[in-house]
Amino acid sequence: MNKTLIATAILTACMATACSPKTEAQTTPAMTEATPAADMPATGDAAMPAAMPAANPMVGGAEMFADKDIIDNAVNSKDHTTLVAAVKAAGLVDTLKGAGPFTVFAPTNAAFDALPAGTVDKLLKPDMKADLTKILTYHVVPGKLDATALGEQIAAGGGSATLNTVQGEALIAKAAGNGITITDAKGNVATVTTADVYQSNGVIHVVDKVLMP
Repeated sequence: MNKTLIATAILTACMATACSPKTEAQTTPAMTEATPAADMPATGDAAMPAAMPAANPMVGGAEMFADKDIIDNAVNSKDHTTLVAAVKAAGLVDTLKGAGPFTVFAPTNAAFDALPAGTVDKLLKPDMKADLTKILTYHVVPGKLDATALGEQIAAGGGSATLNTVQGEALIAKAAGNGITITDAKGNVATVTTADVYQSNGVIHVVDKVLMP
C-alpha cells in the first residue's frame, strides 16, 4: 500500500469519529466531590428543632423568673401585694434577697383578707414590727424544698414532715391527694395552691392561708 492510500484511510477514520454523536458520558462533565456533611441539610433527628424550655410559671398575673430572687419576683404578683407590703414593713427585704436558699410559703392577698378585720392594718404599724416579723419568718424554711423534696420528707415521716422555720417554731407538711397541706402551730391548715415557683435563691409555694405561730 502506498503512502497516498494510507493517508486517505487515516483521514477517513478521523472524520468519522469527529462527526459521530457524542455519548452522554462524553458530554457530561465529571462529577464534583460529594458535598461535605456540614453543608448537607439536616435529616432525621438532626432536623428536629431544639426543645423549647418550659414556660416560667405565672403567679398573680406575672411571669416568675427562675433567675430572679424571691423579692424581685414577688413584687410583680398582683396576688401578693399585702405580703410584699408586710415584708417591707418588717424590714425583711434584704434578707429575702440574700443568697439563701429559702423555701417560702407565700399567702395570697385573699389569705390575708380572711384574717379578722383590722389584723393586717394593725400588723403593718411600726410598733408591731416584732410581731409582724415573727409571723413572716414563720412562713420561711431554710433550704430549697420543692414539692418533690417535701414529698420525700412526708413519705419518710410516715405521712407528715416537720419543717423547722426561720422563726423557730415548726410547720407540719402532709400529702393531700396530689397536693400538699401545711399546718401551723394553731392547727390552721393551708393548701399549697401553686407549688415549685423556683427563684434564684430558693423556691416559693403559694398558700391559701396565713400561717400563725
